[in-house]
Amino acid sequence: MKHGEVFVLDDGGEVDLDLGNYERYLNITLTRENNITTGKIYQHVIQKERRGDYLGHTVQVVPHITDAIQDWIERVARIPVDDTNETPDVCIIELGGTVGDMESMPFIEGLVQLRRRAGKNNFLQIHVSYVPVIGGEQKTKPTQQNIKSVRSTGLLPDLIACRCEIPLSDASIDKVARFCQVEPSQVVGVRDMPSTYQVPMLLEQQGLTELLRDILHLDAAPLTPTTLTSIPISLYERGQQTWKRWKELSIGLERHFEPVNIVLVGKYTELHDSYLSVVKSLEHAAMRCHRKLELTWVDASHLERPTPSSTPTPSCAPSSTTTTTTTTSATIPNRSTSSASQRPHALSNGASPNPSQTITNHSRYHAAWHAVINAQGILIPGGFGVRGTAGMLAAAQWARENHKPYLGICLGMQIAVIEYARHVCGLEGATSAEFDDLATDPVVMYMPEIDKATMGGTMRLGLRPTRFQEGSEWSRLRRLYGGGEEVWERHRHRYEVNPEYIGRLQEAGMHFVGKDEKGERMEIVELKDHDWFVGVQFHPEYLSRVLQPSKPYLGFVAASAGVLGPVTRELELEVQGKNKTSGMNGDLVNGLGKLGLGDF
Repeated sequence: MKHGEVFVLDDGGEVDLDLGNYERYLNITLTRENNITTGKIYQHVIQKERRGDYLGHTVQVVPHITDAIQDWIERVARIPVDDTNETPDVCIIELGGTVGDMESMPFIEGLVQLRRRAGKNNFLQIHVSYVPVIGGEQKTKPTQQNIKSVRSTGLLPDLIACRCEIPLSDASIDKVARFCQVEPSQVVGVRDMPSTYQVPMLLEQQGLTELLRDILHLDAAPLTPTTLTSIPISLYERGQQTWKRWKELSIGLERHFEPVNIVLVGKYTELHDSYLSVVKSLEHAAMRCHRKLELTWVDASHLERPTPSSTPTPSCAPSSTTTTTTTTSATIPNRSTSSASQRPHALSNGASPNPSQTITNHSRYHAAWHAVINAQGILIPGGFGVRGTAGMLAAAQWARENHKPYLGICLGMQIAVIEYARHVCGLEGATSAEFDDLATDPVVMYMPEIDKATMGGTMRLGLRPTRFQEGSEWSRLRRLYGGGEEVWERHRHRYEVNPEYIGRLQEAGMHFVGKDEKGERMEIVELKDHDWFVGVQFHPEYLSRVLQPSKPYLGFVAASAGVLGPVTRELELEVQGKNKTSGMNGDLVNGLGKLGLGDF
């Protein structure tokens, strides 16, 4: 989690979270080929050398590594990324890192050479720099020095995007332009906005589209035979409609005063980027519901009852006497603590507790439960390992027993199944093989086809189908998906619900409304007598889009905001209007079929 979440693509590629940002904002579908790493490039060059492609010549960084980088970019740039299946006209290349770092030098040299290979008016570099505000004054000297370093490597910025907390002053723009040898119009101020979804309008106001058109000579693109323009009329109209909807949605954010409070109970809450796609999906859903998202972060381990030794135990919740400061009248069931052998973090040294630490633990405990009890919806996302799972179980039980909207993603679905098995089915020893490989009732098991020796890249990954089961027409989630028989979502997991316990769970009222194409793997669980209690084995956040929110997240936020009925009817009318019957999403996303550029 050092750099945030791992984003998963349709082809199962596990990539940097930045690719998720590009997919969400541009409504495109990328592949692992769009993610270029040093390891991939060096492996590619070594394989070519082993095949004899270099005819025994000495393999060097220049030209062999730099040529490989350029060839890779040119090849991937021609791959269609949306439902039009057309070759892209423009390819965006993000060069990460810092100028001067050893790791990025081959890539910098590769792009320097790519400018020459691409030719005039076919290459544009945008350099992003930070303009700090110190004592109320904008300081441009760091940007000047930055541009000087960049130019020393051979890169020549065409546009300079200056990040700043406040609007860039005319004096600062002139100073950057003067000392960086560019025109003032080539300096773009990117100030902090109330929402990142308003940044495109900010860039448009500064004439960025005109600059791109002029520098890249986009008006000189080959004309189509039917329209005598560079863009077919149908695509142009779809683009205009998308931009209109985007602006309406972004401007509308300022008018969303009614909040919807969601609590995220996770394991990695100290680094919010660990759940970046989850957060973005919640934002997309809240915007669709015309609500202002208020997200509360709760470390799952803080929900575990502190013991005299400050050791968290798998007790499910505090007693009603510990919740007198909350605004809810519901009481949380007081569960007995389990044996020390079942405790996720039992102390082994027998040391006496630190009094101040004990006070801190109790304070965190009550603060965490205060957030959970007062939230309108409870979300448990994915994760690995036993830490914090006792707190997750407690949160899931609270949501189920108090009819609080609940959404479990991957591990969150497994937690819901374990909790139900324990407290409804009476399987006190129910747990996951991930938490206890000697469990008496492993209701969640390791998938038999997964390699237990090799960890990297061996999970069940990528876009896979989920088929709604016969008799699941009542499912609230199925209705949001359009009522079809099949949806496609991206996966990333190595544990699954144990098929041996499905019958007993279903008899007790837990419905597995979605399964894999073979009907063997549980994909969607839902409670019929609950306003919204849904768990999904897949990761729907990977396919959420700004104007087309993920359906599990949309249903969860809508239920939390009390508007699930209207939102469901609205979506059903949209699907009927598009004449969708299969519910399959094809090349694009979130389970509804080829929505196209104009629909996102």
